[in-house]
Amino acid sequence: MAEKIGLIAGGGSFPLLFAAEARKAGREVYAVALNDISPKEIEAYAVETRWFRLGNVGGPIEFLRDSGVKQALMVGSIPHVNIFGGIIPDMRAAKLLFKLRDKKAKAIFSAVAEEFSADGIELVSTATLLEHLLVKPGLLAGKKPDADTLKTAAYGWKAAKAIAALDIGLTVVLRDQTVIAVEGMEGTDECIRRAGALTKGRGGSSLTVVKVARPDQDMRFDLPVAGARTLGVMKEAGASTLVLEAGKTLILGMEEFLAAAKDTGVSVLGAGDSSFNL
Repeated sequence: MAEKIGLIAGGGSFPLLFAAEARKAGREVYAVALNDISPKEIEAYAVETRWFRLGNVGGPIEFLRDSGVKQALMVGSIPHVNIFGGIIPDMRAAKLLFKLRDKKAKAIFSAVAEEFSADGIELVSTATLLEHLLVKPGLLAGKKPDADTLKTAAYGWKAAKAIAALDIGLTVVLRDQTVIAVEGMEGTDECIRRAGALTKGRGGSSLTVVKVARPDQDMRFDLPVAGARTLGVMKEAGASTLVLEAGKTLILGMEEFLAAAKDTGVSVLGAGDSSFNL
C-alpha cells in the first residue's frame, strides 16, 4: 500500500506543488481544503478531498484520522487578516483559542499541532518532499551585488530578523541602508509595492529586498516562500536585489523563478547570519 500523507491546503500554488510532488513520490494525498481559500484544483491530486470552513479543527482531524493518516503538513497562504474576522470556530477550535496566550501565528499553529498530535497525527516540515526547492547559499541568479548593496543587505538582514522575532513580518525593503518599508499583514509583494510608491521619481540607487525566516523558525509552519511573481513586483517597484534566507526559504517553481530572474534582471542571493558576519 502507498504511504498516506495529509495535506492541509491554504491558498496559492504551494499546495498544488506539494501534492504533485507527493504523487510523483508514490504517496497517497488526503487533502483538507478550506472554503474560499484552497485552490479547487487540489481535488485532482488527492485520493480524497474534504472541504471545511476556516476555524473548523475537529472535522479535519477526524477526516485525516479516520483515513488512516499519521503524518500531515500545512502549506499555502491563509490571509492573516482572517484572525480579525471571518473565522467561525467549532467547539474544538474555540477551546484552543481560549487557551492561547496570544493570537500570533506561532501560538495558533503550535496549538493546532498539539490538537492533531492528540489524535495521533504528526504535523511535519512544510519542506517535506520539497527539500530540493530550499534556497541554497550563494548567488542564485543575476549579477553579484556590489559592495554598497551588500552593506545595505547586511543592515536589512538585522532589521528583518528583528521584526521577524517580534512576529511582525519577514521582509524589509531598503535603499542605501535605509529601511523604506516593513512587511506587516499585507504580505511581501504589497510591502515591495509600497516601497516602490514611496521612492518613485526620487532618484537614487535601486531597492534591495531582504526576506528571512524567524530566528526560531518552526519548519512545520509559515515557512518563507518566494516565487516568480515577487520578482515581477520588484521590477515594477525599482528593486534589483533579493536576499533570501538559505535553508529556510522555499522557491515555488524553481525553473519559472530563475527564468523570471533573468527576464527582470533581479539578482537573487541565498544568505545566512554568517554571510554578513553577524
